[in-house]
Order: sequence, then C-alpha cells, then structure tokens
Amino acid sequence: MALVVLVANQKGGVGKTTTAVNLATALAAIKRRVLLIDLDPQSNATSGLGIYSSKLGSTYELLIQTRNLSEIMLTTDIPGLTLVPSNVNLIGAEIELVQVPDREKILKKSIEPYRDMFDYIIIDSPPSMGILTLNGLVTANGVLAPLQCEYYAMEGLNQLVNSIKRVRSVLNPGLRIFGVLLTMYDKRNALSLSVENDAREMLGEKVFNTIIPRNVKISESPSYGKPVLIYDVKSVGSRSYMELAREFLEKERKYGWRKN
Repeated sequence: MALVVLVANQKGGVGKTTTAVNLATALAAIKRRVLLIDLDPQSNATSGLGIYSSKLGSTYELLIQTRNLSEIMLTTDIPGLTLVPSNVNLIGAEIELVQVPDREKILKKSIEPYRDMFDYIIIDSPPSMGILTLNGLVTANGVLAPLQCEYYAMEGLNQLVNSIKRVRSVLNPGLRIFGVLLTMYDKRNALSLSVENDAREMLGEKVFNTIIPRNVKISESPSYGKPVLIYDVKSVGSRSYMELAREFLEKERKYGWRKN
C-alpha cells in the first residue's frame, strides 16, 4: 500500500512544488510506482510535467465527486510516474465544499481504493491552510516540509507544525513530520548558514542531511515543462534531488513509516 506524502508549507515560494515534482520523479527513476497529486489551484506541478490541460478532469472534479481517481489519472513521459492534474477551477472547491459533510475526508476516501497501485503518493498542496491542505493532511501518512534558507523561514514552518498537531489530535492521529528539507541554500550567504543552524538546533534529525541549493537549472526547468532531473540530469540541482530520494528511503526504512 502506498505511503502518502504531503509536501507542504504555509509560506509560499519555498520550493514546495519543485520538491514535490522532483522527489516524485526521482522515486520513479529508481523504479518506484509514484502518483503525484496536484492539489494546488496554481497547477504548477501539472505544468512542471509538461501538461497544460486535460479533458479527463482534475483534482477539482475529484473533490466535488463528479469523477473518480481512475478517470483523471494521466500517464506522464516519465516511466513509473502518474499524475492527477490540477487547474484553476480548484479555487472553487473551497467554496463549493463548505456545506458538504466530512469534506475534509474526501481526498482520503477517493484515493483509498487505488493505494495498492502505487508505492508512493505525493501530494503538492497550496501555500495556505484551507480545505485543500486540510484534505491533504487528513490523507497523508506524513508531511515533508521545504524550508527556504531566508529571513522569516521558521515562521511558515511553525504555523505548519501547529496545524499538524491540531489535525493529529482530531482527524489523523497517525500523521507525522517525515522531515524538513532546506531549500534555496547558498553556502556563500551567512543567512543560509544561520537558518540551517537554527533548524538543526530546533528540529534535530527531522532536518534532512540533503540540502537543495540555489541552482539555475532548478529555476529554468519548470518553464520547459520538465523536472530538473529530466531537464539537466547532471546539474547540481538534479543530483541533490536524487540524493533526497535516497535519504528519504533510508529514513523510511529506519523509522518504519509504513508500520505505524
């Protein structure tokens, strides 16, 4: 049964979608069956895989329950990676689901019959705490939180940690933090070093050893509709995300995330 990973941070511009797309790609590259669910109305994870529209439907139709998961899944150009796309209509789901009973559990119920088809389900969430992110938190086994190495970096993370605690106490008692990933790291910048030190002091082993650097190839690749691992496999950014996938698998084995 798939391990469900929510990539989330309540602060935008932290490398969240980039991490979701490239971790999914890296896991697929090492022969894992991966489903990437784009739960963000900006649909950057969708366009980041070179898909700009789908007549089959999107996460909007999934959440308002007019389509099931099998009807909207798309095969990508990356072997082993399947996508559930998003589009701007998803903005309306926040309003349309207000009166729906158990609206925070719709995504969980929608993917449950298909979890055996995949090894990993990775969900890219919006940079806010609304019904979309709440659905992701209720569905996930754990959260991977990108943390940009910039001023106010810990603020969004603290908000996310508080949200996780609230969801765990009421809706998803098994929810955990899989790890915090330092992104946009510049070793020449004293601020990056300061954020890293603060994060490791506060969170210890929760912070991945792998660090995602500032890298032009990572920035360029979405405009070409490709993950950086496909756009330039030899780049520093590509190697960093492959290392993240390896470390993620090591932590999964070490901590037995599928057993609890």
